[in-house]
Amino acid sequence: QVHLVESGGGLVQVGGSLRLSCADSGRTFSSNAMGWFRQAPEKEREFVTAISSSGLTTTDAEFVKGRFTISRDNAKSMVYLQMNNLKPEDTAVYYCAARSGRGNVGVDASEYDYWGQGTRVTVSS
Repeated sequence: QVHLVESGGGLVQVGGSLRLSCADSGRTFSSNAMGWFRQAPEKEREFVTAISSSGLTTTDAEFVKGRFTISRDNAKSMVYLQMNNLKPEDTAVYYCAARSGRGNVGVDASEYDYWGQGTRVTVSS
């Protein structure tokens, strides 16, 4: 069973940084590719970034390249999203997601089996 809990969201000014964390209390974390998605008010959920089960492969949405970095610690069953140079358009609820038993990255929400409850990020100008 996979149970994901995000943390680290909050209010930050334009240009600031936040680090989101996602903890998995299940026992299969190291076998699962992980992803971050976000959903802004009145918008569809969109892919942000993902990391393979080994951590060797990552893929990013174009709009976060050079600003956001995904990483994971399989020993701690944690995945992180370091967000730098935040912009108002980054305001959204951020969700982590797991591909159960599949190690390769996915970019579509339908490829993910488990989701956290989300953590809200607000970037103020």
